[in-house]
Amino acid sequence: MKSWQDAELELRYERAHMIMTIEHEIVRGVTPTMLDWWFRHIGGEMEIDGRSYSRYRVWHPLDHIDWQLVGGDPEHVGIGARFRIVEAFDRNPAWLVDSVELVTKLDETGIRLERQILGSPVFSLEHWFEPAEGGTRYRSRMELGADTAFGRLLFNRLIRPMVFADLMGPAWLKHNVEEVGNLERFLPRLFNDAAR
Repeated sequence: MKSWQDAELELRYERAHMIMTIEHEIVRGVTPTMLDWWFRHIGGEMEIDGRSYSRYRVWHPLDHIDWQLVGGDPEHVGIGARFRIVEAFDRNPAWLVDSVELVTKLDETGIRLERQILGSPVFSLEHWFEPAEGGTRYRSRMELGADTAFGRLLFNRLIRPMVFADLMGPAWLKHNVEEVGNLERFLPRLFNDAAR
């Protein structure tokens, strides 16, 4: 897997928000069209050497545990879908994430997942895709925090550190570099097989 030295990473705090950004290396052999297709088809299985594997687990075989579509049409995954994501960053059970996020954007320019609590936006994860020579320029940004009274009084200082501790930030950065880098290894073949 790629290491985090293979990307430009930043972790910072603004207004008690935790913000992480990644400028990945070019994702070689992968187009924005393939990435749009991938996020619409994460569910299901794929075959490797005659054996069937969860697509989500292949994407990051060490950290990923489970992915489910819990809202939306499985035949037309897009805006309005809800993804249940279960993973443990850096293979650490203390950094287990089991969350349901709303897809608010999904097209060939990127994907955005969001979560609200009590009507207050507390989480967003956005990935941008741009065509580049030999593949795709891929950028990521995760933000945890809310500017509402609920966010300032409870979520940012008390709840967020319990569900996403500060040490999980560097672990997520590493995790995301690894999973994005892995797309080069299987997505072109999977996409081409599906197009047949």
